[in-house]
Amino acid sequence: MAKPNLPQGTRDFSAIIVRKRNFIFNTIRSVFELYGFQPLETPAMENLETLMGKYGDEGDKLIFKILNNGLDHPEKREKAKAEFEKVVEGKNNSNITERALRYDLTIPFARFVAMNYGQLTMPFKRYQIQPVWRADKPQRGRYREFYQCDCDIVGSYSLLNEVELINIYATVFNKLNIAVEIKINNRKILAALAEICNSSEKLTDITTAIDKLDKIGIEKVKTELLQRNLNENQLNIIEQYLSINGSNENKLQALKNLIGKSEIGKKGIEEIEYILNYTSENTNLQNAIVIDFTLARGLNYYTGTIVEIKAQNVQIGSIGGGGRYDDLTGTFGVPNLPGVGISFGVDRIYDVMEELQLFPENLNTSTQVLFFNLGDAESKTAYNLM
Repeated sequence: MAKPNLPQGTRDFSAIIVRKRNFIFNTIRSVFELYGFQPLETPAMENLETLMGKYGDEGDKLIFKILNNGLDHPEKREKAKAEFEKVVEGKNNSNITERALRYDLTIPFARFVAMNYGQLTMPFKRYQIQPVWRADKPQRGRYREFYQCDCDIVGSYSLLNEVELINIYATVFNKLNIAVEIKINNRKILAALAEICNSSEKLTDITTAIDKLDKIGIEKVKTELLQRNLNENQLNIIEQYLSINGSNENKLQALKNLIGKSEIGKKGIEEIEYILNYTSENTNLQNAIVIDFTLARGLNYYTGTIVEIKAQNVQIGSIGGGGRYDDLTGTFGVPNLPGVGISFGVDRIYDVMEELQLFPENLNTSTQVLFFNLGDAESKTAYNLM
């Protein structure tokens, strides 16, 4: 008999691990509640058409699709064979699959808002703590099944929402004793970059390539952009943009020199300056916010501020991220509804806390009173006292 094992990218959790994970969940949940967010849960699977096209070409390929029932029927089997290649390419085909496991919590939330728009009081603030699934290559800090802890605000264009969400990040990681770097950028700035390259129609291609910078390096990013039909002059502008460094003030000045004539670029810069101004006196955020113009977050639905959280002193991917999406519900028939949200990567946060030994020592202790008995009478008394 074959030895049982787990699918790649999934894990079992023993009692102590569950307690440690619950410590993280409870800390995050308490901060969400403190800021007035309401809980929500959505199904593990969604209609495939709800998910497809929302995460870019790369993200769509990572969606776990669920096969339709009855494919063993001879007629359906022949249709499935003919259409299988389209599914392999990441395209939707209702003859084979019509449902999928959720890729994140944001798109299901947008679907929920669109379905219940008339019953919700705006601005609507919700938090959600549930697992998601991605057909990614498993590695340290990257799993195929993992939990996300999201909070979102819809129905308000105010940048104070971004400030509030950044404060939530600061509060949570301060409670967990994790030193973090909060990276911020703005999709309007990336749109301005595409604009000054005279290539606005290639914004998605540019952001998708830039999003891979940390993984593949600048030369491979340039190669990918060349393959997407950008020319050397455009690559020089993009490389100049990616080379901006220094303090936040120096970065903003260099960016103004590069894209300052673009109206959408000016708007993006103003939004970053607003956030920096409103968070400058938060003691939990001293020197934590860093402008990073290489930050792109490859998801197609972002329209404004984008945020990513990196743990200091630990070599691991981002432990949180999010941004503004001002027309996400438009794809579900409710246009022009602004939204902004963030997510905590609990599994990576757990790995960070394990490596830095940040969990409280008493988490494995659940017993407060221990009863000894010497017979049935004593046993009965003990149970009555419990």
